[in-house]
Amino acid sequence: MDLNWLKPLLGRPAPFTTIYLDATPAEAAGSSEAADRWKAVRRELEHQGSPAAVLDEIGDRVARPARVAGSHGRVLIADAEGVRVDRVLAEPPAQALAICGPAPALLPAARAADESTRYLLVEVDRLGADLTWSEGSGLVGPPMASIEGGHDVLHKTHDGGTSQRRLATRAEDSWERNAQVVAAELDRVVERRHPELVLLTGDVRAVALVRDAVGQRVREMLVEVPGGSRAEGIKQDVFAARVTKALVDHRKRRRELVLGLFRTQQGRGGSAVTELGDVVEVLQRGQVRELVLEESVAGASSPMGERELWVGPEPLQVALTRADLEAMGVESGARTLPADIALVRAALGQDAGLTFAEDGAVDLVDGVGALLRWNDGSTPRESVLSQSGDRTRLRNGV
Repeated sequence: MDLNWLKPLLGRPAPFTTIYLDATPAEAAGSSEAADRWKAVRRELEHQGSPAAVLDEIGDRVARPARVAGSHGRVLIADAEGVRVDRVLAEPPAQALAICGPAPALLPAARAADESTRYLLVEVDRLGADLTWSEGSGLVGPPMASIEGGHDVLHKTHDGGTSQRRLATRAEDSWERNAQVVAAELDRVVERRHPELVLLTGDVRAVALVRDAVGQRVREMLVEVPGGSRAEGIKQDVFAARVTKALVDHRKRRRELVLGLFRTQQGRGGSAVTELGDVVEVLQRGQVRELVLEESVAGASSPMGERELWVGPEPLQVALTRADLEAMGVESGARTLPADIALVRAALGQDAGLTFAEDGAVDLVDGVGALLRWNDGSTPRESVLSQSGDRTRLRNGV
């Protein structure tokens, strides 16, 4: 899971205001339920010292509903100057979170990232296509662009004879040329925007032509979703459900790809480590490709949330103790952070991703692990014995 969209938080001025709330719209027209939820959260944040201007901006954003049907949550993170993160969660939190402090609460935002996908929706017909971009926030906007191929012999005749064959050939040629125009634009947009997924829907013949005309990079991330159209009259709820399924399936594949590689590397004693101390060590060295956390670690009552790590001004300055931090050369700016925040902050600082694992899906000591970009003789290693009843004795430092 890509965490780059959280980078605007690094180096920003405190205090940070983090809000994690139920953003489900009120069922009855005119109901003030959603507004009342925000008022309660705002009062709590005022007591904690959040700047009034920041709370005003958050309130304005919360008042603008997301383009998400049904129940959902929302994560907003602001620094001293304004909102830097605004994301939608597929499920609303059981309890609202409202924190103002020296560091943002990063796990709710990371949870939102785990439930989101940057994707490009392409609705095609035989003339062109509409492109709609979702940056992964859940706040889907209107079509970003419409592409018109310009070749307008779109229909075959059924009169028979030479005239029919000639017009049929011209129509096929127009469809193919229009599809090539759409495909070329898709290649450019994907190169510029870097989506994780391209969802292709619309006229069946146009879908096939565009699919065959795009470049290899687009083809590898292309998923066909039936039921969409550039025209009015489609069953929006049915199509939306199919899009949701395509996104959920993608996220499952994305997660299992990381966890499968973690299991393989762990079994070989290769580029994977677990246990809090060892993960901190590889984070310090910038070795981490993907931070892996058990689902329970991300919970509100997680034991990890009760542990603290020492950190310096830079994200990779993270240690178990103040003495360890000083040994890294940190002479000023040392402070403690909850372990979950410090781990995600360090991962973010080295362009690492983050994957949540269902409890028991992989063997993790302390509920945390790391998949590495590289390892050498000084990299800590674990020997995980799956039959052991005492997980605290699984470590074998080499």
